[in-house]
Amino acid sequence: MHVLVVEDEAKLAQLLRRGLTERGDVVEVVGSGADAVALAAAADFDVVLLDVMLPDLDGFETCRRLRARGVWAPVLMLTARTATEDRIAGLDAGADDYLGKPFSFEELLARMRALTRRVQVERPAVLTAGDLRLDPASHRVWRGQEEIALSTRELTLLETFMRRPGQVLSRSQLLEHAWDSAYEPGSNVVDVYVRYLREKIDRPFGRTSLETVRGAGYRFTAGADG
Repeated sequence: MHVLVVEDEAKLAQLLRRGLTERGDVVEVVGSGADAVALAAAADFDVVLLDVMLPDLDGFETCRRLRARGVWAPVLMLTARTATEDRIAGLDAGADDYLGKPFSFEELLARMRALTRRVQVERPAVLTAGDLRLDPASHRVWRGQEEIALSTRELTLLETFMRRPGQVLSRSQLLEHAWDSAYEPGSNVVDVYVRYLREKIDRPFGRTSLETVRGAGYRFTAGADG
């Protein structure tokens, strides 16, 4: 998943970044509401983890501005303010869920999974394309009955493709969804990892699911016989 963490407490922000990155998510961290609104309006996030107590806009106003800008990614508010009126204020501002601090990282992951299942475009629990299957929750991939071992980055890239079948995705779009802002737009890391994926999910099975669209990027299909 592509996750935006809006948290001004540096220690917690880094803990969230490390925990989510280790499970294969792409994580962007900002420390203010204004930065969150600007970044979320310019990129496509699967979920926003939003602290309520921020140095400029509070989380409620940040959420209202996100919705006013047409950002409809699920918002999970994180805060020590767990009074009923605070929860109501967050939900009325456009948040989708509310998690009180301190919280269990496992509960956070479970709530994120629940939110992404409830977004307007239905997200299947297991992604399928022909005989290729990917289970995002367990980070497992199969071609037919054979399980394929992929790295966390390969899994993230494959999930990006499988959620957008038939679309031509540019290298910059793939960088946005499967990496983070540390990578330069001219980096060849996308081409390298597409090659890795082809060697694992296509060539051993005589498939061609990852197509190169000259001058434009890559397209994922169900995987015709090669």
